[in-house]
Amino acid sequence: MEYVYAALILNESGAEINEENLTDVLEAAGVDVEESRVKALVAALEDVDIDEAVEEAAAVPAAAGGGAAAPAAEEAEEDEAEEADEEEEAADEDEDDDEDDEEAAGEGLGELFG
Repeated sequence: MEYVYAALILNESGAEINEENLTDVLEAAGVDVEESRVKALVAALEDVDIDEAVEEAAAVPAAAGGGAAAPAAEEAEEDEAEEADEEEEAADEDEDDDEDDEEAAGEGLGELFG
């Protein structure tokens, strides 16, 4: 992450994002610089408009956070309601089974004693 932060610092200050500048920022921050990572980041950012990418990244969480929270809460409530219904149905089935068992036991005794 520190490599990306260094690139953002360079972008914010208006300096060119190149290997030398990126290395200088990282060293000033006390980072043990890996040359291969510096080269990879500079190459990856070559055709990227960082300001535009930052704006897009900032917009995504705001839209997802505000818009997705309500449906997620509604879905959780629906799931809870479904679970409650399933538990109620299971309890009703258990009661029906108990009644059937009692009736069957009574019938069996009646047949034994006529």
